[in-house]
Order: sequence, then C-alpha cells, then structure tokens
Amino acid sequence: MTRAPQRLPSQFLGLALPLLLAACASPFHGYGVQPGTAREAVLARMGQPTRSVRLASGERLQYSLQPFGQYAWMVDLDPSGRVIRSRQVLNANDFDRIQPGWTRDDVEREFGPPAMVDRVASWNGPIMTYRWNDGSDMFYFVYLDGQNVVRRAHPGMEFHNAPDRD
Repeated sequence: MTRAPQRLPSQFLGLALPLLLAACASPFHGYGVQPGTAREAVLARMGQPTRSVRLASGERLQYSLQPFGQYAWMVDLDPSGRVIRSRQVLNANDFDRIQPGWTRDDVEREFGPPAMVDRVASWNGPIMTYRWNDGSDMFYFVYLDGQNVVRRAHPGMEFHNAPDRD
C-alpha cells in the first residue's frame, strides 16, 4: 500500500518562512564585509544593527550577540555610507584598549551593549560584563565608578555546570 505524502501544517509554514528569511540577514555574516561596501548592502547581509552610533568619521553599526552570544561586530562607515572597516571586537587585543578614564559611553561605543550590568557590595559603582571566547568561555569585567568612569577592567572565566566543591 502506497501512502500519500503528508503535508506540513500551514502553521508550521507560517513560522518557518520568517525564520528562513531571518537566517539570510544575520550578524554571523559580519566576517568578510569589504571596505567600500555600501550601507544598504551591509544591512541586506547582516540585518538591522543592535545599535547605530555616530562617529566623528561617520557612523558605526553595532551587531552584538550579547547577552548570550560571545561576538560583536563593529562596521564603521564613512560620511558617504561606505564601509571603512568591519571587525569582531570581543577579543583580548581589543579589550586591552580599555583604560582607566574611559567612560561607559566610550566602552559601549567600542564594544556595544554589555551582556549584563551588576553591582556588588565591594564596589561602589556598576560593573559591565561582556561574554566572549578565548578558546574558553570568558567574561570581561569593566568596573565603573559612580560617575560611569572606568577604574579597572579584567577578564575572568565563565564556568558552566561547575561541580560543587565539598
């Protein structure tokens, strides 16, 4: 006995189509965006940015996968809307650029929004935390004072399902 092919429910197709279209424009396509690429082509390739930031030299499109992802691409555009450079910034070399005296705005301009902002009793100000990967799952902590000025910053390990220590 031959069975007729089963059809997918229309509800499934209604959900699948937007997901397929969203997969076409993705921040994961941030690698290899060439200098000179038009802003419209970047948006078609990567989708809407997490945030757009004005720069003295033009505009920065930020594509951040925070709070749960470990990557953030910065696509810098000149005043005519053409790519100057595109790079993934959540890495040790870029984090090393953070210096005491930077402001929260400086950090967010360079790295995008953090995964989280916390407070602890032993520090009198917010602590910005970025997730990233350096061969291991990592955090990068940026300690701000009460005026949102960076006072210190450092990496730390992110442990998943760490065993209890008895």
